[in-house]
Amino acid sequence: MASEVQSFYKDKIVFLTGGSGFLGKVIIEKLLRSTEVKRIYVLLRSKRGQDIQERFASWESHPVFNYLMKADPKIMERLAPICGDCQEPDLGLSNSDRQLLVDEVQIVLHSAATVRFVEPLHIALAINTRGTHLMLQLAREMQHLVAFVHVSTAYSNCVVDNIKERFYPEHLTCPAAKVLVLDETLNSDLVDSMAPALLGNYPNTYTYTKALAEQLIQQAGDLPICIFRPGIIIASYKEPLTGWIDNLYGPMAVLYGSAIGILRITLLNVKAQAGIVPVDYCANMVIACAWNTAVERKKLHPEPVIYNYSPSNDNLITWEGFRDKAQHLSSYYPMSQMMWVPFLHCTSIPWLFRLMAYFYHLLPGYAIDLVLRLSGRKPKMLKLYDQIHKNIEILAPFVNISWHFDTANTQRLWRRMTAVDQKLFVFDMQSLNWDDYFVHALSGIRLYLGKDEPGEESLERGQRIFWK
Repeated sequence: MASEVQSFYKDKIVFLTGGSGFLGKVIIEKLLRSTEVKRIYVLLRSKRGQDIQERFASWESHPVFNYLMKADPKIMERLAPICGDCQEPDLGLSNSDRQLLVDEVQIVLHSAATVRFVEPLHIALAINTRGTHLMLQLAREMQHLVAFVHVSTAYSNCVVDNIKERFYPEHLTCPAAKVLVLDETLNSDLVDSMAPALLGNYPNTYTYTKALAEQLIQQAGDLPICIFRPGIIIASYKEPLTGWIDNLYGPMAVLYGSAIGILRITLLNVKAQAGIVPVDYCANMVIACAWNTAVERKKLHPEPVIYNYSPSNDNLITWEGFRDKAQHLSSYYPMSQMMWVPFLHCTSIPWLFRLMAYFYHLLPGYAIDLVLRLSGRKPKMLKLYDQIHKNIEILAPFVNISWHFDTANTQRLWRRMTAVDQKLFVFDMQSLNWDDYFVHALSGIRLYLGKDEPGEESLERGQRIFWK
């Protein structure tokens, strides 16, 4: 017998943006595996010489969909790519595709975003803010819309330490609508030059443009809409694959760099709380948010409901815990291509980081590059360390401060779900076992980032290198 959430999704038509991204793929897989959704329209753009049909066809061999394809080779027929781009006017949709979405779609999951912290302002505005504005325009035309979930970030309001499940327009230097007018009126170079004045206290264009997008959502109370604010999304816990990860963003890059022995010192306040959440838990919560928004759409809410999502106050983890749990397991899941035995020193003092990086990173890098040059090969280590150090400094504001996130709405949503749905769509951070999680995460980093072969032989080879 179908659960409440499963019954809600049965025969529904979903429109998903960001479907090719880390979170997007997990949402798609979960909907296909755990619900009888009728169709999922996925916004895709041409990329690196591949048109959308070629990109879509490649998903059939993607690790995330392996289980589904084995269970039902025709499962991907429930997916339909739609050519478009959140950076383009009118989302880059053709008239026929736009009308198709208007006539059929019942649920919108908007997760498309540029997550690059150093993205030029005009690009971040186009994708994160104007793209949201265009999605809202499209949603207002949809005749059968019952739920719209906007995926934001827990750090969209990182200018305050205690982040509640409410809107914070008072921290914006200029209303979102006026910023979009500026963006449309001025050339891109001029918009980018205005970034320091517009951003105010926001540390980067990503958090700023996500905050602007939230203000647009705040003014969309006429729609059945909510905001999902996840913390830093990291490798999966159990679904669709244990420890699955496909990117080197944020703290997973720290784990990977340390695991292969390249990263030995980083900027990190070990006493600060780590606002990390597994990607499969995030996907489950997006699915639950849409269900709850549809169920409660007739209730009077003064503003769209916001769901903050971060580690539970009863199950917090510090960056010290993050580092130590990973280091403890490094000998059990060593990488076969490691350069040095993994260890990681942390400091929150910038000048000390730069000093220690000279001895731990740059001097060994010089030596390796010299050997490479003498052997007629291209040097690479100094260039690699330059990029690593830039990424560390970009990430520093988010690993040196502890934020407190109010999660009352998220907890209320979890309690509202039946016991069956809580098992099917797990996102309770209070019950997550961090020790068990890191066992899966370290194993996943070996396989999906390190590209080590699965099985005992590869593991034993890595352990021989580790214990040399």
